[in-house]
Amino acid sequence: MTNSTVLCRLAVVSAFVWALPGVAADLVTVGAASTTSDAPIYIADKKGFFRDEGLEVKVTNFRSAADMVAPLAIGQLDAGAGSASAGLYNAVSSGIKIKIVADTASSTPGYGATKILVRKDHVEGGRYKTLADLKGMKFAMNAPGVSNTATLNALLKSVGLKYSDVDTVNLPFPDHVAALANKAVDASASVEPGPTISIKNGFAVLVKADDEIIPNHQIAVLLYSENFALKKSDAAKRFMRAYLRAVRFYNGALKDGRMIGPNADEVISILAESTPIKDAAIYKAITPTGMNPDGKVNVESLAQDLAFYREQGLIQGEVRLDQLVDHSFVDAALRELVPYQR
Repeated sequence: MTNSTVLCRLAVVSAFVWALPGVAADLVTVGAASTTSDAPIYIADKKGFFRDEGLEVKVTNFRSAADMVAPLAIGQLDAGAGSASAGLYNAVSSGIKIKIVADTASSTPGYGATKILVRKDHVEGGRYKTLADLKGMKFAMNAPGVSNTATLNALLKSVGLKYSDVDTVNLPFPDHVAALANKAVDASASVEPGPTISIKNGFAVLVKADDEIIPNHQIAVLLYSENFALKKSDAAKRFMRAYLRAVRFYNGALKDGRMIGPNADEVISILAESTPIKDAAIYKAITPTGMNPDGKVNVESLAQDLAFYREQGLIQGEVRLDQLVDHSFVDAALRELVPYQR
């Protein structure tokens, strides 16, 4: 029996059981940020994976994971997805009890969606020749204490420079393109689709992508509220099964560093419906984010970023990753799902 046959039979049986009269679906509230890294949530919803598990999932869009922390803390949200940022760690250190339970975005080989760019005229004019020439440049960033700051720090450190050797200015990611075009900044640490747009229009050149700078860098994570993890643990396990099925479906859209795999058209259609990017051509042109098909987060990567945020003076209080990261829900799902095969 093939893996796909097993999954199909499991889905059919689950759907039948939960469709029986008197069997009510469990409501799960989920926060998302309308980004590509939220794809598994949207996929599991649109393809009925949550329904197969007897779950009715209500997705609410937020500006960022930071805005989800308070609703997670008081139980208004059961789950959420977003950056493992300094803001998240400070919330945890202040006593808010949430768990990091799975990967939602990571820089797997070939899928570094975060890119370091330098203005093209600096390359053509000789201002930039090697990584050491980044010293003194003004960088467009998006916020302190987020993953792309750790990416830039690691790149600078590789050539003996410090984060303080560059000047940073925080702008929303979409504004990075205009800042490079107008020469308001010298360089940027940007996330797709901005890099592809900037390079295509001749505003900038690629220096390095995140998967080269920090391989398997943990960019974003799936969060569970304490209430969901402890008091609704059965629903939390079923949610994770549906989520990992969706992660694997997403991975079926990836090929050769692009979203051009067998599932690409369907994944792009779901993303176009659920996120601000509506043009299918953009999805096929950019470098999509990577995702671990087995769901585990890269704890070592989280620890490295956390250490950098501490160096920057952005962390207040004690944060222990061994208490924050909980792989038990992923482990339970993997025991029931067939091994992943690309």
